[in-house]
Amino acid sequence: MTLEPQDVLVSMREDLQRALKKAPEDRRWVMVIDLRKCVGCHACTVACVAENKLPPGVVYRPVLEQERGTYPNVSRMFVPRPCMQCDNPPCTKVCPVTATYKNAEGVVVVDYQQCIGCRACIVACPYGARTTDFGYTYTEELPVLDGAIVGRDTADDYERAANYEYGKEYARTDHRASPIGNARKCHFCLHRIHEGELPACTTTCIGRATLYGDANDPDSLVSELINLPNVIRLKEELGTEPRVYYLV
Repeated sequence: MTLEPQDVLVSMREDLQRALKKAPEDRRWVMVIDLRKCVGCHACTVACVAENKLPPGVVYRPVLEQERGTYPNVSRMFVPRPCMQCDNPPCTKVCPVTATYKNAEGVVVVDYQQCIGCRACIVACPYGARTTDFGYTYTEELPVLDGAIVGRDTADDYERAANYEYGKEYARTDHRASPIGNARKCHFCLHRIHEGELPACTTTCIGRATLYGDANDPDSLVSELINLPNVIRLKEELGTEPRVYYLV
């Protein structure tokens, strides 16, 4: 009897469980995106928006489209672009209040309580991976569900409900409270990782084109992939040392 091959999600979850037993400074979280498998469905983008309850104008993981070849031999390539989680990030150096920094695991994070919304980090990022939260909602100036209906919240209530980035609760009930006014970015779904779950974009990818794990674990899937000859990183010439790798 032939057994079906194990889904890479199972392998990555096993890798994740091993990594979480190590000290934070001994992990090196990386993401590998296989451009040969990405079909441009944008499921990862939608999953990220839902997971982090992102408002209009804030997208952590857009999927860029690139045309390749010349007529009549033309094709399209889809390039998901999360935060590169650089080992040498330009964004941390320009922050005047140290609100954006590398945590113990080497992931670039934003302290919403410390951020003053100057947007210097947005300008400094060579990947365009940062956005500003202006406090908008999708239901602004639109009719919403009748809140008087028993058992139904209004659509606006849903948008104002809290998210749990970085393992903390951030409700959008006050236009003066974080994360409104702050710089925001992909954070490798740390709130999920620390609970033993893979990033939302990874689990949602229909083509298993997004892989995640600890590159310091020689037995992990990502450790194997980043050593393949067809792996690249974006704008390596800038010396940013990104932790997002692409298979081409």
